[in-house]
Amino acid sequence: MRKEVIVVDKFPKPAVPYSYCVKAGNFLFIAGQVGVDPATSKLKGSSIREQTEQALINMANILKAAGSSMEHVVKTTVFISDFKEFEEMNEVYAKFFPINQPARSTVQVVLYDGFKVEIEATAIIPS
Repeated sequence: MRKEVIVVDKFPKPAVPYSYCVKAGNFLFIAGQVGVDPATSKLKGSSIREQTEQALINMANILKAAGSSMEHVVKTTVFISDFKEFEEMNEVYAKFFPINQPARSTVQVVLYDGFKVEIEATAIIPS
């Protein structure tokens, strides 16, 4: 099995050494997505709702570029800066995974300046 880096059109080249998505076999490993709009490279809003929505839109676009979709996500890890905002994040998250939700872990962490949430995922490419 070989590793393949997935390139996403309209996403800026990462400023640090990582890939947005790596394919290994029929698995996709999506790097942590934050609420940055790829078109502007700016944080999309200051609320957890806005940032969660943009992070998951970014994830959906990465999955599409790799030949998959949100319904094929098998595991996510949500990094949240304040558990007091968990319910707001969870309401947005639920809209992106309405049925057959992936396994998930959620942990509180210190995130980079202004970021309230980061979400990484493992998905499959349907055969």
